[in-house]
Amino acid sequence: MGAWHQQLHDRIESADGPAVIAYWDEGEAASEQDGETRTHDWHRHLRGQVYCIESGLLHVHTRYGSWLLPPHRAGWMPPGELHTVSVSGPMSGWGLFIAPEVCPGLPERPCVLGTSELMRALVRRASSWVLAERLQPEQERVSVVLLDELRCAPQEPLHLPMPVDRRLLRIAHAVLKTPQDNRSLEDWAGHAGLSARSLSRLFRHETALSFAQWRQQARLSRALERLAEGMPVAQVAEATGYANTSAFIAMFRRACGQSPARYFERAPAVAA
Repeated sequence: MGAWHQQLHDRIESADGPAVIAYWDEGEAASEQDGETRTHDWHRHLRGQVYCIESGLLHVHTRYGSWLLPPHRAGWMPPGELHTVSVSGPMSGWGLFIAPEVCPGLPERPCVLGTSELMRALVRRASSWVLAERLQPEQERVSVVLLDELRCAPQEPLHLPMPVDRRLLRIAHAVLKTPQDNRSLEDWAGHAGLSARSLSRLFRHETALSFAQWRQQARLSRALERLAEGMPVAQVAEATGYANTSAFIAMFRRACGQSPARYFERAPAVAA
């Protein structure tokens, strides 16, 4: 770990110092990271954490389930929440560490938040004083506005809650492995040795989603992963079990509010 990263680590694991600590990481050269997946084992932070990647792919797991974090969306991790992170490919991005006393008003559980140009600009500005022990009044005001932006940020439907029951978990892993599998609820229930009624009831009890809703969310997660890797939309539609590209795009619009192409447009650069 370099000296700068060690200083940052020491600062974010302390309750002292500024309420909001922002950093911007341009990342390493792509040639140094191509084809690699780096995994950070289960850990937690004293402060709440916001992380947003500008390039690369991030998989996050918590006790509540998992999600894939595509570029230009921000993950939120409440203070003290145990999690693990896997990073694929060359990555750059930014993040925030927020003191617990100013976290009220932010989500109580891990989630994915939409970002805005204003949020990115505020983070870029705040990252210029990342190691400051005390903030100037104008810097404090930037932090307050940044917190307001976070509290108003929309949550995005990228979280995939995982069941605990071993029979349901077996089905969940099978769906994630082969999202194109269009077996019916009855077929999956028989596979797990359950009645369709029991499978439906248990899935809703453990994930707060019906089986159909959960499968769509699982397919969306896999679709986002493949789209982020550059797979054409038509191939993604086929690989995730949709009859045609139009049906896949319609589902994607309902879930994410825009087409796949628009969703993965690169965010505009923010001047330092």
